Amino acid sequence: MVTVLEGWGIIPMVLGDTKPDYADLIAAMDGQIIELGRGRKSVNPLDLGPLMKELSKLPLEGNRRRRALEEMRGRRLNLFTGLLALVGDRTLEPFERSIISECLRMLDPDLTTPPLVGDVLELVNARDPKIASLALDRDDKAHYYKRVEGLLDLLTALGENGPFGDVFSRHTSEHIEMGRPLDFDLSSIDDSDAQLLAAAQSVCWNYGSAVVSAQKHLAEAGLQEQRHYFLVMDELWRMLRASSTMVFFVDALTRLNRQRGIGQIMATHTMNDLKLGTQELSDIASGFVERSAMVFMGGLAEAEMGNLTRVFAMSGSERNMIMDWSSEGAVNPETGQAASPPGRGKFILKIGKKPGVPFRLQLTPTELAVNDTNKAWKSATARAANSSTHQLDIEQEMQDA
Repeated sequence: MVTVLEGWGIIPMVLGDTKPDYADLIAAMDGQIIELGRGRKSVNPLDLGPLMKELSKLPLEGNRRRRALEEMRGRRLNLFTGLLALVGDRTLEPFERSIISECLRMLDPDLTTPPLVGDVLELVNARDPKIASLALDRDDKAHYYKRVEGLLDLLTALGENGPFGDVFSRHTSEHIEMGRPLDFDLSSIDDSDAQLLAAAQSVCWNYGSAVVSAQKHLAEAGLQEQRHYFLVMDELWRMLRASSTMVFFVDALTRLNRQRGIGQIMATHTMNDLKLGTQELSDIASGFVERSAMVFMGGLAEAEMGNLTRVFAMSGSERNMIMDWSSEGAVNPETGQAASPPGRGKFILKIGKKPGVPFRLQLTPTELAVNDTNKAWKSATARAANSSTHQLDIEQEMQDA
């Protein structure tokens, strides 16, 4: 889908490539690869990209400029409070959100000089009168610091000395280049570092969405060329499972993107990935699927289907087809060779409650070369083969001697 859409002039942006699965493909398109992680590049979560300065050129009539700026403020606030909630594993109090919102307005009123996490920490710690009033400190310094103690802890944890290190505490190392395919490569972040991985996914998703939305605002006003983008969020389950607060962040972000007409795809393994800590959270996550205009389903066991049967009115033949595809591939005991799994490349496309369209995906040799997700295993096999050959060479040399 990414390959074909790019050929049609629609720009793909992979906003969180955890393995990576897309880096070779995006590189083959002469795209931009940004490696994010510890000891690598950083992204300032309060920086929404280089186009923010251009939004000041939007006309005032029709509230165009105001609508664009308020949308961007909302995106930034949702992301930043979401990160604070993630690092603290708790929901922010209403007055804490109000304090963060006011801090961002004071530090960067025009969205042209993005502050750092440390700047927000300093402002809260300075007990500015505007912040003190939002904290309802009763003109009592001791009471103020008691009220904001938890918020200061969260801001400190999100800073350079917190669990995420300098990944989000420095200025953005490399900005998105508009008009080029993009891949945020997060593969350097270990799978066991679930919080950082979820944080990086959410920051990249928000950053990319904000840049694309800003470009659309400018294009609609005739200030830039109109472009169309396709945003990819793979491994959605990682973000949702990292913290209960992430489901609210993703929900808000996807709704904003729909309003701006930004194409997006979210991929996960099974509907069980959307079963979260509470029924409320699970219902919100299931809504991501229910609101999707197109749903592609590969092989799924019956216990992995969740509410797909009800939501998409799946027939018995459709359910059986998907379950058959979930079977494992057999292994020939004589040769040790594994047969291809019966469901490899097979999918059903569902659009609402209409009958599904089953199809099989066949990649061309050129596509296969840049969609190889088994490199680690092939490298290990090659090393083992080279080692065996080297050993045989040594034994032959010894015999010859």
